[in-house]
Amino acid sequence: MGVIKNEYDVEGLSPTESYPGTAVKHISSKVPVYGDEKGAVPGESFTIGDSPYARIQRFANRFGVEPRGIERVPEDERTDRTLAKAGTMWLAANMVVSSFAIGVLAVPVFHLGFVDAFLTILFINLLGITPVCFFSTFGPVFGLRQMVLSRFYYGWYGVKVIAVFNILACVGWSSVNVIVGAQLLHAVNNDIPGFAGIIIIAAATFLVTLFGYKIVHYYEFYSWIPCFIIFLIVLGEFAHSGAFVNIPMGVGSSEAGAVLSFASSVFGFATGWTSYAADYTVYQPHTVSRVKTFAWTWGGLILPLLFTETLGLAVATAMTFDPETGAPTNSYAERYEISHIGGLLAEVLFPPFGRFGQFCLVVLALSIIANNCPNIYSVSLSLQVLGRWTQAVPRFIWTFVGTLIYVAIAIPGYSHFESVLENFMLVIGYWLAIYEGIALAEHFIFRRGIKGYNVADYTSAHLLPPGIAAILAFCFGVLGAVMGMAQVWFVGPIGKHIGNPLYGGDVGFPLAFGFAFVSYVGLRTVEKRKFGR
Repeated sequence: MGVIKNEYDVEGLSPTESYPGTAVKHISSKVPVYGDEKGAVPGESFTIGDSPYARIQRFANRFGVEPRGIERVPEDERTDRTLAKAGTMWLAANMVVSSFAIGVLAVPVFHLGFVDAFLTILFINLLGITPVCFFSTFGPVFGLRQMVLSRFYYGWYGVKVIAVFNILACVGWSSVNVIVGAQLLHAVNNDIPGFAGIIIIAAATFLVTLFGYKIVHYYEFYSWIPCFIIFLIVLGEFAHSGAFVNIPMGVGSSEAGAVLSFASSVFGFATGWTSYAADYTVYQPHTVSRVKTFAWTWGGLILPLLFTETLGLAVATAMTFDPETGAPTNSYAERYEISHIGGLLAEVLFPPFGRFGQFCLVVLALSIIANNCPNIYSVSLSLQVLGRWTQAVPRFIWTFVGTLIYVAIAIPGYSHFESVLENFMLVIGYWLAIYEGIALAEHFIFRRGIKGYNVADYTSAHLLPPGIAAILAFCFGVLGAVMGMAQVWFVGPIGKHIGNPLYGGDVGFPLAFGFAFVSYVGLRTVEKRKFGR
């Protein structure tokens, strides 16, 4: 009979010690034990007995599928000692055509020049990735996934609301991304229907995420290399073509509004990984340096984001449109109008390289796999946070369910409501600023750093914050976002006073963060006095 320490155990306890009120489990193999709202023993992904859960887990274990879900990763299972993986994870996820597309938006959508758009890309990315890097350092310290960590900010019940937003974001952006990949495949071969491209990319993504943390990291460790090489080819060929146009920087209120709206898109993409940042460092030992974890994550994010978005911006400057009608007036603009990002890349690669150019575009289409892997792996973890019954379903089954859902959205979206779906996702993105405002306020003001957490509390509702302050502050954050947004669907009362009166300027992200942060500080102060936790 082996001795398996309770999930509450942290470094420094002997194999038979545990926190007060918990029991050490003497078991010979693994069985699921679930926590409840009153603070029971937390869950383990164990597989003893003959329950359906146990049989499924045993079957999956034969193929190397990661059995663990949202349960805390004990120290003896944290065998991932390669800090470089914390960087290559995000390097691969962002060295993709989706981030290239963000840079392209600056010209046809926001009518910015190269210099002002580049400065926006530079400084807003530096701001946007900081929370991702910060929360990545929590994985080795606590061994908890990001949504589970969020219980310390939003409480047992409040985090379920946050998990729903995270699920919507993961599924929605996966749908948008896979549509872009399918469009690239269609640009290479018109005989490939959109649904076929979607299924190909989604199936490949599922195979990677099915096996869990280790295989996801292994795939991301190498998958960025061919994409980087192809982007270098795009850079070299485009520079050789002489099609780059150094559009001068604009001035005035319209310029300010356009910069702020473009900054909103850049920030939303960069900071979008925050809600699952810790998911990809939980198997790192607690002894790793938080500074090094932050630095590797920072490098893995900033390098591909700056490179691909600036490259997309540069290529977009080659497009010209009639100032009165908006009709395309050169081959770059014509290709973009017909096939969007795929057409723009085809205009760079196809004329000089022919078949090889088509091969390059196929590889870039498949780069969506690396971009969607974090979404689909983490959506399964967010689903497990919703309740005891969702945690009782193995993680890899939720991965399959998530895949089916986003494919079901993407196939009709390919030809019917792609733009509606993308606009909806841009609106959903404001929740990340609210999440960061509340989480950072709790961490720095009320917990005063890492030492303010008791990891043993993560399965005990009566020891976690009640979540009332967090949910109310979330509502205030939504109010701030609505007042400051400038989207296709709606321009807020503050946003419309910035820049062009017709289009406004988007300040939804900073207002959402500010409203959430300030209101949470006041509400949480009252909540702590009332409940003492």
